[in-house]
Amino acid sequence: MASLKDATAIAGIGQTPFARQLPESEKTLACRAVLAALDDAGIAPSEVDAFASYTMEETDEVEVAKAIGAGDVTFFSKVGYGGGGSCATVAHLASAVATGQASVGVAWRSRKRGSGPRPWRNTTAQLPTPAQWTRPFGLLRPADEIAMLTRRYLHEYGATRDHLFNVALACRNRANQNPAAMMYERPLTRDMYMTSRWISEPLCLFDNCLETDGALACVVVSAERARDCRRQPVYVHSAAQGLPAQHHGMVNYWNDDPLSGPAWTAARQLWKQADFGPHDVDVAQIYDAFTPLIPLSLEGYGFCDRGEGGAFTEGGALEIGGRLPLNTGGGGLSEAYVHGFNLINEGVKQLRGTSTAQVPGATTCLVTAGEGVPTSALLLRAS
Repeated sequence: MASLKDATAIAGIGQTPFARQLPESEKTLACRAVLAALDDAGIAPSEVDAFASYTMEETDEVEVAKAIGAGDVTFFSKVGYGGGGSCATVAHLASAVATGQASVGVAWRSRKRGSGPRPWRNTTAQLPTPAQWTRPFGLLRPADEIAMLTRRYLHEYGATRDHLFNVALACRNRANQNPAAMMYERPLTRDMYMTSRWISEPLCLFDNCLETDGALACVVVSAERARDCRRQPVYVHSAAQGLPAQHHGMVNYWNDDPLSGPAWTAARQLWKQADFGPHDVDVAQIYDAFTPLIPLSLEGYGFCDRGEGGAFTEGGALEIGGRLPLNTGGGGLSEAYVHGFNLINEGVKQLRGTSTAQVPGATTCLVTAGEGVPTSALLLRAS
């Protein structure tokens, strides 16, 4: 079977500043991130012939292509599910480049969630069928839905809020080292965590991601071309998407096992195509819109057995020097929440050796998109 293994590489990354409120439009932010990524790679905008973004992206490829001065575009795609779409944008470009449909691909996400409206506030809109069974009964926000899964996880496996705090603390500690992070130099303590207000019990303020304005982008080219680009290439070793049978986003209660989410489906495909396994991963960037997504993902991607995700976080396991250093830029909890795209860029920085919280000698990195929704994942490898 044809394989994408190491056939393409991320040659450039770019981002705008992150803030609760930025004055620029989403289109302007998108173009700035794209141009920064192209400059990072040393590739002219006129060479771009492929685009990939999210279905939730407000700025489409036509507008971006015109604004940056791209040439003829021969491939473009959009990936569903905001939180689950990040890694799939890179996978789509890798497929296009590896099969000769394009030569220079750009993926991006631009978002003004910090200053923009909340998508669930429009209660007069016609709800899709699954939402008709959740929204009227109080599961209005993603936090409410994930709170249900979290309560069941804590009940079934004996995980505690201390385990969730371990996740929040690891992400905050890395953000404290990252000048670009919204939570730079803003420490988190256990007392702060335990006494913070509830957002949707058992999820408190610090179990929830930030609300951010900002944009990020990356450039995908062939492995051969990447070796001649401006920066050290980071190879796309394996990529996968996952949508389990009878899935119902976030609450997942139509499944026989609601705690066996999309990560498990994506992981089987991801590892099947890889030359290494979970225990060979040096650093991970795991989607963290909510802290409980980390133990669920640790289990789904095979770092520990079912029900052991909470215990895995103990003893500084997620810190630099621990069993699995995690979200080393601060993640969605403490760097910025732009639907997980910052995790891709941080994975590239780790394997280039340029992270603000560098894992010594890191050569392999797992990047995941949102657990709880149809998802995607990447395995990145250093050159």
